[in-house]
Amino acid sequence: MTRPAWLGQLRWRVAHWGWEAAQRAGAVTADTPAGRRFAAFGPGSRAAFPPGSVFGEGSIAIGADTLIGAFVTMSAGMVPGQDLGPLPVLRIGDRCVIGRGSHIVAHHSLVIEDDVFTGPYVYITDQNHEYADPDVPIGRQMPRNAAVRIGSGSWLGAGAVVLPGASIGRNVVIAAGSVVRGTVPDQSVAAGVPARVVRRYQPGAGWSASPVPDYLAVPDYLAVTDYLAAPYRPAVAHRASVADGVDGVDGVPQSSDPLR
Repeated sequence: MTRPAWLGQLRWRVAHWGWEAAQRAGAVTADTPAGRRFAAFGPGSRAAFPPGSVFGEGSIAIGADTLIGAFVTMSAGMVPGQDLGPLPVLRIGDRCVIGRGSHIVAHHSLVIEDDVFTGPYVYITDQNHEYADPDVPIGRQMPRNAAVRIGSGSWLGAGAVVLPGASIGRNVVIAAGSVVRGTVPDQSVAAGVPARVVRRYQPGAGWSASPVPDYLAVPDYLAVTDYLAAPYRPAVAHRASVADGVDGVDGVPQSSDPLR
């Protein structure tokens, strides 16, 4: 017997109505039990349902009027219940938007300032695996932490990765799919793997492309082998600046050590 068309439509409507009702009811706000588990969950902020993996809320502080997309993972510490001290290790400011499916993983200090927007599936962490001992599985070696800061007004495109030790300035654009592992100056555009500055804003002149991309300063904890593996090495920029008699590229000082 053929199923009546109206019955199929009714099931469709019930399924979608139920899902929309669950999304509304499951959202986290400052007034919900889930919101009260955070160190701070500002007024007007909302975390969409369904969430990703969320734990360590007592070490996570979220400002006011911030929107956390669906399936976003926010975690503090290695495992639920880990004591990370009295102060939050993950701070997200006011009026931020964290895109669907993003992962923000904090262990030491990860600060996202006000008005930061991200695209979907962005990954930000302040901890990385150590691999100093070649005879021990990497997952069993003690990881290494380095503080991360993302300046106010910045935008991180879809799929961007921000690694430990990264310091992103104010009003910065990180291109989609980029991997940031160093310092990005204010009012600039960084792109690539690893990311490098490709545009800068100069007062009175506006936005302009760098004739030689500025290689980002990399945290000291990264191994020389990591640096040498990069497709664009700072030695190229340094040689260009020395040839021009300028100790820097596009006004940004560069190290005299070609491996730094």
